[in-house]
Amino acid sequence: MRIRLIPLALAGGLITANASAQHITIRDTIRRALPATYQGRYRGPEQTERFSRKIKVGRDGRVSVGNIAGDITVTGGPGDEVSIDAIKRTRADRGELSSVQIIVDDRAGRVDVRTEHTGQNDHVSVDYTISVPASAAVELHSVSGSLKMSNVQGAVRMETISGNVTSSTSPHVEVAKSVSGDVDLSGMSVDGDLSAGSISGRVRARGVKARGLQLGTVSGDVTVSDVVCERLDAKSVSGNLEVSGALTRTGRYNLNSHSGTVRLNLSGNTGFELTASTFSGSVHTDLPLTISGDSDRNRRRFMSDRSMRGTYGDGSAVLTIRTFSGDIVISGK
Repeated sequence: MRIRLIPLALAGGLITANASAQHITIRDTIRRALPATYQGRYRGPEQTERFSRKIKVGRDGRVSVGNIAGDITVTGGPGDEVSIDAIKRTRADRGELSSVQIIVDDRAGRVDVRTEHTGQNDHVSVDYTISVPASAAVELHSVSGSLKMSNVQGAVRMETISGNVTSSTSPHVEVAKSVSGDVDLSGMSVDGDLSAGSISGRVRARGVKARGLQLGTVSGDVTVSDVVCERLDAKSVSGNLEVSGALTRTGRYNLNSHSGTVRLNLSGNTGFELTASTFSGSVHTDLPLTISGDSDRNRRRFMSDRSMRGTYGDGSAVLTIRTFSGDIVISGK
C-alpha cells in the first residue's frame, strides 16, 4: 500500500459549519483522512528508528514537510542548510518500521520531505525536528499530529486535521489551521492578511501585527490580546470572544458569536462607532457613548439591554458586535 499526503482544505466552509453537525463533521473528516492504520495503537514496548540528513538549500529556499501521524517542529536559524532529524515510533513489531519511508527530494532552492507508508496496516508514527535557514519559506501539512514553528522569517503555511498549531516569532504566517486542535499565534508582524482557524479548538493571537486578521472556530473560544490590525474578523459558533488592547484609527472590527459572551477590554484613547446587539443576553459598556441627537427618543431607540448604537470619542474606528445567546461587555483600562 502506498499512501500519499494530500494538502488539507480547511478554508471558510468548515469554519462556518452548522454547530449542530459539528461533532459529526469532525469525526467523519478525521475518519476519512486517517487510514485504518492509525485508528489505534498497540501497547507493547516502544520501538524506534532514527533518521538524520542535512541539505544545502540557500538562505531564501523553500521547505515543505508532509506527514501522516506524528508531530512536526521547525525552527529557523543561521546558515543555508536544512537539518532533518526524525524518529519513527511503533509499539507493534519492530519490522513495521521498515515499511515507513522518509522521502527527501531536493533540487535547486527547494527541499520536500514526506512520509510514505508502504506496508499494510502499520502502526508507525514519525516525529520530525527540522531546522531551516531563518529566511526560508516553509509549508507544513499533517493528518494526525501537532505543528510547531518558531523564528522562521519567510512565508509560512501550517495545516493539520488532528493536532495543535503553534507559531511564535515567525512574522509571515499566511495560514494556520486545524480541524481538531488549538491554534496559537504569538510575536509576529505580517505584512498582509493572516487567517487562522479551527473546527474544534481554541484560537488565540497574542502580540500580532497584521493588515487584516481573520480568526474563526466552531467549538472553542477566540482570544485576541495586544494585536494591531486594520481589520479584525473574529467568529465562533459555540464559544466566547475576548479582545484586549488598543484599537487602530479607522480600523474595522467585526466580532460574532452564536453562543457565547463577547468581551472587549480596550486600552488607549482611540474613538469608535459602536453597533452591538444580542438576541438572548445583555449589552453593557462603562465607556461614555454619545447617541445621535442625544434625545430621550433616540436613547430608547439606540440603547437597550439587548442593543446599543453610539459613538465614543471621535468615532474613528468601527466596532460591530453580534451574539445570539450571550452577553456583550465593553470596558476601558
